[in-house]
Amino acid sequence: MASFNKVILMGNLTRDPEVRTTPSGLKIAKFGLAVNRKYRTRDNELKEETTFVDIDAFGTQAETLERYCEKGSPLLVEGRLRLDQWQTSNGENRSKLSVVLENFQLMGGRSAAPESKSSEATAPKPQPSKDNTLKGDDDIPF
Repeated sequence: MASFNKVILMGNLTRDPEVRTTPSGLKIAKFGLAVNRKYRTRDNELKEETTFVDIDAFGTQAETLERYCEKGSPLLVEGRLRLDQWQTSNGENRSKLSVVLENFQLMGGRSAAPESKSSEATAPKPQPSKDNTLKGDDDIPF
């Protein structure tokens, strides 16, 4: 029997990634993603629905998400569905569908990375000369 398990989602983080480290040193990041869908009803009324998806990331991907993402960050996620099942202490069966991250793309661009989470050095901004003009090829605005 053939099967295929692939999910591609684009949305915004609902919370900062929660990162834990296992005893073996593996980092695990858990975060939520809000995915919006806009549609029109039969009465031509514009509606919007939001789906909240829990996502787990491992290893260097977890570290990167911790470093560059925070609540509200736009993110493109590629992964696979996983169904977790357990029994509560009072005997109820529970289940939860989530996504295991396999690949992702930061969607906000370089300027969208939160400064407080980035440890990259930023280049000094050019300063105007006394006659209030910028000097050098890098200062041309086009």
